[in-house]
Amino acid sequence: MSQDFFQSAADEPHRARGRAILAAHPEVRQLVGRNPWTAAVMLFVLSVQTGMAALMGHLGADFWWLTLIAAYGIGACANHCMYVITHETCHNLIFKRRAWNRVVALFADLPNLFPGAMGFSVYHLKHHAHQGDYGLDGDLPSRWEARLFGNRWIGKALWLAVMPIILMLRPGRIGASAMVGGWWLANIALIIIYDLLIWYFFGLAGIAYLLLSFFFSIGLHPLGARWIQEHYTYDPAQETMSYYGPANLMTLNVGYHNEHHDFPSIPWNRLPKLRELAPDYYDTLQSETSWTKLLLRFVFDPRYTLHSRVERPGKQESPVL
Repeated sequence: MSQDFFQSAADEPHRARGRAILAAHPEVRQLVGRNPWTAAVMLFVLSVQTGMAALMGHLGADFWWLTLIAAYGIGACANHCMYVITHETCHNLIFKRRAWNRVVALFADLPNLFPGAMGFSVYHLKHHAHQGDYGLDGDLPSRWEARLFGNRWIGKALWLAVMPIILMLRPGRIGASAMVGGWWLANIALIIIYDLLIWYFFGLAGIAYLLLSFFFSIGLHPLGARWIQEHYTYDPAQETMSYYGPANLMTLNVGYHNEHHDFPSIPWNRLPKLRELAPDYYDTLQSETSWTKLLLRFVFDPRYTLHSRVERPGKQESPVL
């Protein structure tokens, strides 16, 4: 079992590859822009999740088993989609004005029951600028996580199961004070109002559905393998991995992770086109085609640990576009 992350003195690969792609395929610049229709997707998914909470509340506690199934099969997909929409707002990929993107993030966060959108915005942008820098990249697991959960399959499975809680703790490592402000307070206030309304109108069964959806969406679920796919590896020569599979249809192409890191100013709906325009750069990289298989491989393959990440000295990098 590795006792530390893979160490690298090299710069992260995305800036150099982005420049090379622009030199070879200048038409890629035409993909940069925004997709305001993402806000409509957010409203649709919010309606679905609120409607499902209402349905589960109407059925009541006697149908707890149906609530569990619905949360795993429907709610997890819906909430994961909302995470991706929140991610798009971090890069201002929905509207031109930063404030409008933040409003979308606030409403996308509602089905999660816990305020996380503003904190995610802070540490995700640092992840892009400081990939692999332990003090600034909140996407790297904390060393206490690696020690606590270890390399046994039960520990890794438990780590995935509590991933939503882990992610809420990560911003504290990189400076939680950066997220405190008016938008952060608005995030908390709106979540509290939404939670109270769900509890008042749909009872604990409605809350239970959304809570289970929250934990399944990025936890011990095939969708949770997305966190492994993005930057966990036992081959440090490639520290970022893309996923090309059918689940991209319901997760707004979040699997196109190399593409996103190379060009974070390209919205989710144009990422497949980026790969199509530059196959000489992307088809030669390793990729995943099944999150389910990856989830099982991570849990049961001893080569995968929480240390299976690349760490590098602090070097600030800016995206190409």
